[in-house]
Amino acid sequence: MRYLVIIGIICIVISGLSIGAWTSGSEQRANFFSETKEYRNSREKVGLYFGAIGVILLIIAALMWYL
Repeated sequence: MRYLVIIGIICIVISGLSIGAWTSGSEQRANFFSETKEYRNSREKVGLYFGAIGVILLIIAALMWYL
């Protein structure tokens, strides 16, 4: 169960990094105008997949803890 939590947190951190959740507004604006639409879409897709996997793993770990 501990490994599920660790992997879930790592997936959420990777998701935040790939989506750009921890950048300032000016950094996001600069990234938006300097990247292609295809790259942005692929980066967001990776972020969403990792975020979904992370949330699912954390839910499974919580269910294992409480049940």
